[in-house]
Amino acid sequence: MEVDFGNIKVIGFDADDTLWVNETYFRDTEEEFANLLEGYETKNKIDQELFKMEIKNLDLYGYGIKGFVLSMIESALDLSNNQVSQKTISGILDLGKKMLTQPVELLDDVTKVLEALNGKYRLIVLTKGDLLDQERKLEKSGLSNYFHHVEVLSDKKEENYQHLLDHLQINVNEFLMIGNSLKSDVLPLLNIGAKAVHVPFHTTWQHEEVKTEEGEYDYLKIGKLSEILEYLP
Repeated sequence: MEVDFGNIKVIGFDADDTLWVNETYFRDTEEEFANLLEGYETKNKIDQELFKMEIKNLDLYGYGIKGFVLSMIESALDLSNNQVSQKTISGILDLGKKMLTQPVELLDDVTKVLEALNGKYRLIVLTKGDLLDQERKLEKSGLSNYFHHVEVLSDKKEENYQHLLDHLQINVNEFLMIGNSLKSDVLPLLNIGAKAVHVPFHTTWQHEEVKTEEGEYDYLKIGKLSEILEYLP
């Protein structure tokens, strides 16, 4: 896809699965959660019910690990008809704490890309999730100094992006967003007149999956983050 980035002055980066590994830990935890509840249901049923619970609770808990843990506990109660043991509930809490203390694993060439862009563009982070957890990951990543601004959004819809760009006095025609989710990092930006680059991660949460026809939207898709350097002036 030919996209002109000649007028870009500000670049926004998604964080989870764009700068560092995230979704892999959720999938691993789902496996461990299913093992904890194997006496009540099949793994497939447990996975389905947990996903339904997460979606039901999004408006209450938002995105992030803490909401995920609460949804696991509620799912465990439902799947067991309120018979799940205190030991299993404690095990679920331990799974959440394990996720919250995972080391931050940067994706390939992230530092190289930020070094190359630093000083040429204003760089910001636009992510969603739990504020405390995202602040922790950013601090542990060692990337803080590259960014002029960091924003943890409750959601990534058109109105969220537009409000933030207005607040930061960023011209939408001069803004480029880079992320791994078509639904959250690409399509909303295109719909408000900004540019976007899709860098798929090998694992995507069901809620972030969206189908588009080839050529339907004008964005750049690259295989790895470092390829963006070939397209930016």
